[in-house]
Amino acid sequence: MKTKLILPSRISPLARLNRLLSQKQYVQSRFFIVVDENTYSHCLPTLIAGVSALQQSEFFEVPLGEEAKGVDVAAQLWGALLESGADRNSVIVNLGGGCVSDIGGFVAAAYMRGIRYVNVPTTLVGMVDAAIGGKTAVNLETVKNAVGFFHAADAVCVEPDFLDTLPESERVAGLFEMAKTLLLSDVVAFDALVDAVLRSDGVPLDFVKSHIADCTAFKQSVVAADPYERSARKMLNLGHTFGHGIESYLMQVGSPVSHGIAVGIGLMCSMYLSVKKLGLDASLLQRYVSLVRRLVTVPAFSLRDAEGVLGYMRHDKKNREGLILCVLLQSVGVPVVDVAVDENEVRDALLSLSKL
Repeated sequence: MKTKLILPSRISPLARLNRLLSQKQYVQSRFFIVVDENTYSHCLPTLIAGVSALQQSEFFEVPLGEEAKGVDVAAQLWGALLESGADRNSVIVNLGGGCVSDIGGFVAAAYMRGIRYVNVPTTLVGMVDAAIGGKTAVNLETVKNAVGFFHAADAVCVEPDFLDTLPESERVAGLFEMAKTLLLSDVVAFDALVDAVLRSDGVPLDFVKSHIADCTAFKQSVVAADPYERSARKMLNLGHTFGHGIESYLMQVGSPVSHGIAVGIGLMCSMYLSVKKLGLDASLLQRYVSLVRRLVTVPAFSLRDAEGVLGYMRHDKKNREGLILCVLLQSVGVPVVDVAVDENEVRDALLSLSKL
C-alpha cells in the first residue's frame, strides 16, 4: 500500500488529515493515539483541535525515548488494544518522534496480523526520516532495531509548527538527518544549510521548515523504488552503521546521546572514510565538520571507546558474511552502498574524530 504524504501547503496539514480520516474507509474505524509524556502535554491538544475525527480516540502513553522501544512496551500496548476491543478496522495514530512511530508501527504491524496506522511526527528526525518508509522496530537488549517489520503507514502528516515545541537538542538531532538527506540529494541545499547554521546561534528554524517537504519527498521516492531495502534504499543508511554503534556504546557507558546526534557524528566517520576510500572531496568533509562542531561537542574516543563502538557495529543487521558494511559517499548525490570496511578502518575513523 502506498503511504499518503500530507505536506505543508496552503491548507493546514491537520485539516487535510481530518479530511482523510473522515472518508468512508475509516467510517467503521476506532482510533488509538500513541503519545509520550512530551507529546501528551505539548502536541495532543493541537492534534485533537485540528482533527475532529480523532475527538473520540483513546490514547496510550509510552515511555520517553528509547525506553519506548521494548518488547515489553509492545506487549503492554497489544494488551491495552485487546482490552479496549480494538479490531482489524482500528487505526493507530502515532504522535511523536521516531521512537513513538517505531513502537506504534511495530504494534500495528503485529496486532491481528496487521492493522492500519498513521504517523504524525512531531520532531525533525521524524519529519524527514523516521516516520516515512514503513520500517518499524524495537530494540532487543542493547541492540538497536533488532526486531521489526516492513509495514507501511496509511499516511504521514507533516506539520512543521510542531517543531516550535521542541528543545534545541531535538532540533539539532533532526538537523543531522536533514544534512544526511541533502548530502544524498542536493549539493546546493546542503551548502545553504551549512551557511545557515554557521550564521546562526543554533538551528536555523526558518530554513529547516522551508526544506522539510523536499527531504520528506526525497525519502518517499527512494522508498517507493525499493520498499524492502534490497538496493537503492540502502543509501538512506549513510552514517547509520557508525551512528548506531556510537549510540549504543554511549548509552552503555552512561553518556547517552540521541539517535540523530549519534548519526550526525557517525556521518563524520563515514565521510572521513569516503575521502580515504572513494576520493570524496575533502573540502566537503570539512564543511560538514564545521556544521557539526557548531552544534554539538564531538566526543574524543580512546582506543578502548573505539573497541566498544566496534563491538556494537559487529552486530549491525546490515553486515554480511562477517563484514562490516557501510554506505559511503563518492560525491553529493552519489552514494556507494555495501562498502566493506575493515576493523582497523573503523578504529581509524573513530580515533580521528577529535582531529577533524
